[in-house]
Amino acid sequence: MINRVLIRTKVVQNLYSYVLTRPERTLGDALKDLDKCLDKTYELYHYLMRLPVELTHIQEMRLDEARNKYMPTEEELNPNMKFVNNRLVKALADDEQLKQYASEHTITWTDDPIFLRLILDKVIKSDLYADYMADEEDSMTADCLLWQQLLKQVIQYDENMCDAVEQRSLFWTEDDLELTVQFVCKTFRRIAEGDTDVIMPMFKDEEDSEFGKELFKSTVTLMPENNALIDELVQESRWDKDRIVMMDRIIMCTALAEALTFEKIPTAVTLNEYIELAKNFSTPASGKFVNGILNNAIKQLKRVGKIVKP
Repeated sequence: MINRVLIRTKVVQNLYSYVLTRPERTLGDALKDLDKCLDKTYELYHYLMRLPVELTHIQEMRLDEARNKYMPTEEELNPNMKFVNNRLVKALADDEQLKQYASEHTITWTDDPIFLRLILDKVIKSDLYADYMADEEDSMTADCLLWQQLLKQVIQYDENMCDAVEQRSLFWTEDDLELTVQFVCKTFRRIAEGDTDVIMPMFKDEEDSEFGKELFKSTVTLMPENNALIDELVQESRWDKDRIVMMDRIIMCTALAEALTFEKIPTAVTLNEYIELAKNFSTPASGKFVNGILNNAIKQLKRVGKIVKP
């Protein structure tokens, strides 16, 4: 579930904090914080996987209350049950792995009933809900598609959702929410295609689970020489090295450490990933600047034989 794109993001964010707080904060402290950040991302994934279950439960209770009230209408007596009978929600509610993680980590939204009601109201009033309820197609594929669309188009950018996520953990931001929604939607697509493993593992394999720590350590180890190379190239381009923002420098040092340390990762992949990080997390001009410096740095490292991969 946590792929290398997300790991790189967390490494850069934690390196920024580490550089600003050392020597008070040791490398060991920083690595523990990185692990915690990744653990909290997986926790957010489980929170989002539980959300359809808890929203559906509230809607089911609403329908039951309406059915049992004094003098219910014909529609209240015989409501359209398509939403509450959603197959994806049932699969999530019944999954033992999801229930066990939720129990061990106290993953629930029920402690914030006002938030749940507000989000459910937004869902029920959406065109996506109306179209789904009116559509004659009744399948797991349609059920999964509904929740993918609701997460991406209705829930993700809702002000109440963003506030609720940020209040639950200092580690979670709107960027974390957006990235994790992508993983949840990917999970729903897999379920629609017939995958019986409801929950994605935290990491694809052992290599990915170690990638963040190794990248962090190699960046710190190689930072003096990589900073020197960056300064040399900046001077050649007639740019004032003192004007380089801290985040750009950290992104470039991390990219160079990855290019030098991880032989299996093509340099083109490394360049693309960190240029995107610069665009997303630094200044408006950072993408172009980081692109130019990193490309020249990689060429120079290849010329002197420090990088021998494509």
